[in-house]
Amino acid sequence: MQLPATPKAVLIDLAGVLHDGEVAIPGSVAALARLRASGPPLHFLTNTTRSPRSAVVALLQRLGFDIAAGEIHTAALATRDVVAHRGLRPHYLIHPAIAEEMGPSHPAPDAVVIGDAGPHFTFERLNAAFRLLMDGLPLIAMARNRYFREPDGLTLDVGAFVSALEYAAGGRAEVIGKPASPFFLAALEALGVAPPAAVLIGDDLHDDIGGAQRAGIPAILVRTGKYRPADETDPVVRPAHVATDFAAAVDTILGL
Repeated sequence: MQLPATPKAVLIDLAGVLHDGEVAIPGSVAALARLRASGPPLHFLTNTTRSPRSAVVALLQRLGFDIAAGEIHTAALATRDVVAHRGLRPHYLIHPAIAEEMGPSHPAPDAVVIGDAGPHFTFERLNAAFRLLMDGLPLIAMARNRYFREPDGLTLDVGAFVSALEYAAGGRAEVIGKPASPFFLAALEALGVAPPAAVLIGDDLHDDIGGAQRAGIPAILVRTGKYRPADETDPVVRPAHVATDFAAAVDTILGL
């Protein structure tokens, strides 16, 4: 899939692309400012489900990024919209930090909704969700990322626990965030841009790059965050371009 000569919109992953933990990736702040000045509208996509959007914005602004809350599309908020649109009564298995953003669990649930609960993935909470699934409730996953990078190394993400519940209950989760195509397309719809005219920049070969390409969006893989050298020889997902980092990806988009 070819990059457009002049992208009409750029979708950007956050963790692993602009920052690692609470540290901006070198050159990313200036590169984002350069990309903004070039004109195409920007939207930021994140599968982070341990922090509410307000905390994500506060971190990014503290690191020096010029990013507003309305530009960030999170898997948690997309899931909240799905729950509201369908009139579901959710049982939430999520991190306490996003409990206020998502709302309370219903005492008589008709769906299990899971996010990255981190250390709050206790046996008791997982087993309670499992029992509801065995009673026939559907499983809705905000995302199913396998891992992410923290300052001290790679860390298990929600996908491992989604797979455990799927295996135990014999079902399959509906995924709302990346790599689900509607997650990408909703961002572009808000910008009024068709998929082939946009570009995505991400560090996760399967959830960022593969997901974007299935939605018809050309994608640039950066060699930061989750990137692994084997990503460049993957037999299935082939990025439109591979860049050293976000600054190099911006240079490619701007034709520098």
